[in-house]
Amino acid sequence: MIWKGRRQSSNVEDRRGMGMGGKTVIGGGLGSIVVMLLFVLLGGNPGDLLNSTPTTNNSYSNTPMNGSTQEEELADFVSVVLADTEDVWSAEFEKRGMVYENPKLVLFTDSVQSACGAANSAVGPFYCPGDHKLYIDLSFYQELKQRFQAPGDFAMAYVIAHEVGHHVQTLLHSGENVSPAEKRSNEYSVRFELQADYLAGVWAHYAEGKGYLESGDLEEALNAAHAVGDDTIQKKAQGYVVPDSFTHGTSKQRERWFNKGFKNGTIEGGDTFNAANL
Repeated sequence: MIWKGRRQSSNVEDRRGMGMGGKTVIGGGLGSIVVMLLFVLLGGNPGDLLNSTPTTNNSYSNTPMNGSTQEEELADFVSVVLADTEDVWSAEFEKRGMVYENPKLVLFTDSVQSACGAANSAVGPFYCPGDHKLYIDLSFYQELKQRFQAPGDFAMAYVIAHEVGHHVQTLLHSGENVSPAEKRSNEYSVRFELQADYLAGVWAHYAEGKGYLESGDLEEALNAAHAVGDDTIQKKAQGYVVPDSFTHGTSKQRERWFNKGFKNGTIEGGDTFNAANL
């Protein structure tokens, strides 16, 4: 992806190097299913994770952040990607007579406190609707390459665009007509996550139109979408899949909805909640 020398977002909050205490909560990020699977395989009750709340007495340390050259470059990269999402969603909202509220992106190391509770880096990148902030430990870039076998800067860009997609969903009140009981179902979670993939594809469509994509970038994003599919992750973690437990969608579904957003380039066409075929 062509990104150096372009505008960086001013909505980045750098908390790297600050440690904190507290319980871990699952935030709906790409890594959450991995944590859940490992927890269950070790005999835990997933409800214990989902119902966790942060402690009221969290301690922070002011350890200076000495990021490597590679990490600082990655921080600059995610800031550029965030700036791009600001441009595309501001334009899309304006077309509809709406004003887009830019989210904040919080960079952290190891653990972080959000309005949704406390989380550690094992959760992966996540979005908290309670404070309209995205949270990411930049070490996830290495996880994408090594654990998920999804290398490339555009794979990381897809991750950021997916979490921004959750912010767009919050502003548009996506799924508001779904009953409370349905919202607690795995099927709702899958449709919600696939819509965020679609919205990430809309952003990628914009990036291509601006000439930012390089050869192989689209394949990197599709590979990342495939790598974080429920079926692929479960197969690697336990050797078999349990479709009834899916919360993010299969690899094929995640690829399909990202690619659909990439081809359409608009919010319209991404109604996963009423789609007969995911």
